[in-house]
Amino acid sequence: MAEHQYCPPQEPFLDILYEDEFLVVLNKPSGLLSVPGRTPENQDSLALRVQSQFPSALTVHRLDMATSGVMVMALNKSVHRELSRQFQERETHKVYYAWLWGELAEEQGEVNLPLICDWPNRPLQKVDFEQGKAALTRWQKLRVAGGHTLVKLMPHTGRSHQLRVHMQAIGHPILGDEFYANPDALAAAEQLQLHAAELGFKHPVRHESRVFTCEPPFKI
Repeated sequence: MAEHQYCPPQEPFLDILYEDEFLVVLNKPSGLLSVPGRTPENQDSLALRVQSQFPSALTVHRLDMATSGVMVMALNKSVHRELSRQFQERETHKVYYAWLWGELAEEQGEVNLPLICDWPNRPLQKVDFEQGKAALTRWQKLRVAGGHTLVKLMPHTGRSHQLRVHMQAIGHPILGDEFYANPDALAAAEQLQLHAAELGFKHPVRHESRVFTCEPPFKI
């Protein structure tokens, strides 16, 4: 696992899918941190970019740096509390698309494997049946091309690296995954082929259910 200099994409600076006086929904590009890192050179992040335009913005959830797709940020504390509750209580609707190494034999299934941080190898996660936290991912095969499989992933839980570890655990790592893919699967794509395509939640103030979508940067 090679160390890379952090060079997040600069264009577009912000890709706003929706905004009102209560929240903002964005499309995070692959390669950009959701929140600032620990070191000065890792400060550029979606959170700070949003706060440069919406100073009161608060982070509700995160996507891995390499994962692209839909994120929501709250614009006041009460909205932040309600959105955070919906994520914690698993009331949100999340759909991801991913290209997997190899061809899945079945049309659909689920992966129910508990996860825990692999502390000596942080930020990696691992399956741990004794101390791991419950993690459930449902998947559906969409098509096969070039010996690889496009899947729709529907996580029930939101553990760190959940989709990446679960796909590796069933023998089909996500293409371009520098953390969990085998060398051939890593070399098969220039960036992680994992995209948060749909995010649904109940608007904390207007109380209507909304689903926000954005197309992945890779072919589906």
